[in-house]
Amino acid sequence: MVAPAAMRRFASLLAGAVLVGALVAAATVQRAAGAPSAAARDARALEADAATPVRPARLAQVGEAPWHGGPTATSTGATVDVRVSDALPADASSPQQWAEFLASLLHGPELSQLTLYVETLPEVQEVCGSNALGCYAANEMVAPGEAAGDVGSAEIIRHEYGHHIAYHRVNPPWDATDWGPKRWASAENVCARVSRQEAYPGDEGSNYMRNPGEAWAETYRLVDELRAGITTETWPIVSASFFPSDPVLQAAAQDVVQPWTSGHSTSATHVFGKRASVWWTRLATPLDGTVRVSATVPGRGAFDVALVGANRRTLVARAQFTGQLQKRAETSVCGQRTLFVRVTSKGAPGRVRFTATTP
Repeated sequence: MVAPAAMRRFASLLAGAVLVGALVAAATVQRAAGAPSAAARDARALEADAATPVRPARLAQVGEAPWHGGPTATSTGATVDVRVSDALPADASSPQQWAEFLASLLHGPELSQLTLYVETLPEVQEVCGSNALGCYAANEMVAPGEAAGDVGSAEIIRHEYGHHIAYHRVNPPWDATDWGPKRWASAENVCARVSRQEAYPGDEGSNYMRNPGEAWAETYRLVDELRAGITTETWPIVSASFFPSDPVLQAAAQDVVQPWTSGHSTSATHVFGKRASVWWTRLATPLDGTVRVSATVPGRGAFDVALVGANRRTLVARAQFTGQLQKRAETSVCGQRTLFVRVTSKGAPGRVRFTATTP
């Protein structure tokens, strides 16, 4: 059963803007410069009432409704669970066609965990909300088998599949479902936007347009459309400030095919003499997330270990003792792309070793 609390809605009708470009599987993107037109940006973005409650009673019955299909093998070798409503017309009722479409999307191993329910628009709105065009939660997607107004089924499924990808990605210390996957969220400066109250992770209500989880899903839709050679672009349901640049599209594609799983560790050692001195080590922080430094020092009072900003003046975090000779510092990178580990000797000789973990 689809979990109501986590349900995502593709919440409005789309209008067009034009872009020329292509995306290859290796995530190389070439696009014409520019942002979407004002008409595309403003097109009925909130009229769908994204906060409409999901209907739990209907939701519980989705798997019991008259349908045909199930696990379906595709020509790519993937198997996808597709269940199609018996109420759809014959030209939209083949589980095979929907399974082949899903398998054609840019995807990772998460594809095999998805169950897609393809229904009529009224059936979709019984589940997802009276104005919604589709929804997703916890490995289950509900989408219409026919166009809804000016919006094709493919657009809706691509958007919702973006949510499925995010559900299977990690972005510590944040939730990728709400913040987007690691590389895309870093490229879009989601953390800094949240701190400035310009982005609202998880907000499916009045701030839907500035919800990075929805912006990620729309970005994924564009990535896959460009990859498929579709050069007509639409961007009306989230803020134009999230309209993706080429580097953002590249980061998004990489999040799909090469998911970020863990950080990078760097270790270094320095031997201090009897004179007071400072040892600097640069840390590259291309992704947002948690930075940790653990240091072993020769004595308790003679060495200061700190994380310092790129200007070498701003103190970010000072390491504290966590053991007899162990110090540790931790901070969140939020747009800073360089930090320094600064070790200051007050004149005591000895060896200092540290390990830094970056996203």
